[in-house]
Amino acid sequence: MKKQYDFSKGKRGRFYRPDVELNIPVYLEPDVADAVRRQAREKDINVGALVNQWLRKDIHSEVSARKLKTR
Repeated sequence: MKKQYDFSKGKRGRFYRPDVELNIPVYLEPDVADAVRRQAREKDINVGALVNQWLRKDIHSEVSARKLKTR
């Protein structure tokens, strides 16, 4: 890398796209990835769908638990 870069001719927001959705890569350890793949195969769905189901269930449980604590 250079010690300094010249941004004097740069344009702010040139590549900004407000409607673009960010896809977050998630890296699983090999043993976890194998288990997820196996369960996805058993349920005949892809890995992404299975992980999304788990995350939604966890989020729902967390929200429900928080509601119980505030009552």
